[in-house]
Amino acid sequence: MSPKIAEATIGEQRAMRQRQIIDAAMSLALESGAPSVTVAAVAKRAGISRSLVYEYFSSSADLIADLVLEELEYYKNRLMTAVQGVTDPYEYIELWISEALQYVADGRHLLVKSLNTVAAPEFRKAEIVQGHRNMMATIIQPIQEISISDLGLAVSYLQSAIDAAAKRIDAGNEAAPEIRYAQRFAIAGLRALAKD
Repeated sequence: MSPKIAEATIGEQRAMRQRQIIDAAMSLALESGAPSVTVAAVAKRAGISRSLVYEYFSSSADLIADLVLEELEYYKNRLMTAVQGVTDPYEYIELWISEALQYVADGRHLLVKSLNTVAAPEFRKAEIVQGHRNMMATIIQPIQEISISDLGLAVSYLQSAIDAAAKRIDAGNEAAPEIRYAQRFAIAGLRALAKD
């Protein structure tokens, strides 16, 4: 017996069902981490059969790949909202760093760490790499505007400063000062690179 169609079209029904599965998986991941995201647990949380989950995802790893992409999109949107309407490149970078580290302070990054412990299926890897690129693309333009000749170098050093601050926040240091230190360090470094 096939599931009853609740939406106007089969396409809308499929989209609704897929959203239901992803939402159930995300709630499990947020509560208990990636290991809790099994097909059986997701089906139970969503109130559907396991076979129905398999109609949309080939495995729990395939489903987790969708959660990684969804979280990358969520993170990207947070960053873009934080810098909306800002035209000064240094102010943009400061706000971007602040939001990136606020994401860490909120604890939401632990979801990504947990999800990344599950190896993505080979056929999803390129998609996830592109999701990471799309997220990092949100910082490229302001760095280009300050005329740093080696963009890759600047992004790499900026990311290192953010990673260092993130580790210190994770270790229990108060977020607000760590964010300020990371901003000062990164902006001073970028200004120095812009002079070369």
